Amino acid sequence: TTHYLFIVVVAVNSTLLTINAGDYIFYTDWAWTSFVVFSISQSTMLVVGAIYYMLFTGVPGTATYYATIMTIYTWVAKGAWFALGYPYDFIAVPVWIPSAMLLDLTYWATRRNKHAAIIIGGTLVGLSLPMFNMINLLLVRDPLEVAFKYPRPTLPPYMTPIEPQVGKFYNSPVALGSGAGAVLSVPIAALGAKLNTW
Repeated sequence: TTHYLFIVVVAVNSTLLTINAGDYIFYTDWAWTSFVVFSISQSTMLVVGAIYYMLFTGVPGTATYYATIMTIYTWVAKGAWFALGYPYDFIAVPVWIPSAMLLDLTYWATRRNKHAAIIIGGTLVGLSLPMFNMINLLLVRDPLEVAFKYPRPTLPPYMTPIEPQVGKFYNSPVALGSGAGAVLSVPIAALGAKLNTW
């Protein structure tokens, strides 16, 4: 009973850590300028939580379930801000589910091999999550207009939103986010799996 209670606590807390990683990354005003930080934190946190949770249950599909929980939490937060009078685009809900599905697919296709799930699945999450979220952010109406018209009281003056200068691939947040996310997802997921065996 204690073991099951522990895994529930870990699942809930890691979910909250993931959806709050960096705090400002969900808000449209910093969605572009913090995209690399977003990609690193979200890909690693998703892989760590999903791998831990998935290896405990041993069931492919657990990672997608985990990502769905986080998505629901964030939509609730988006609705709360909207109810306070902020625009619909004030919060951009991250796209976790497709990347989590790739992680589940890897776990299933490799016959529940945890090492393959960590290496292959972690890399796929790190590469895909920045791409899916870049597409998501392209659908936001006007991040800078929202930022200056609806400033958050918790935003320090020195963090005034600036327009990102992204014109070349080597300076692209997608390239930087994908590379950093893919590289960091694997070792951090391995650490998560190691903790799961203790």
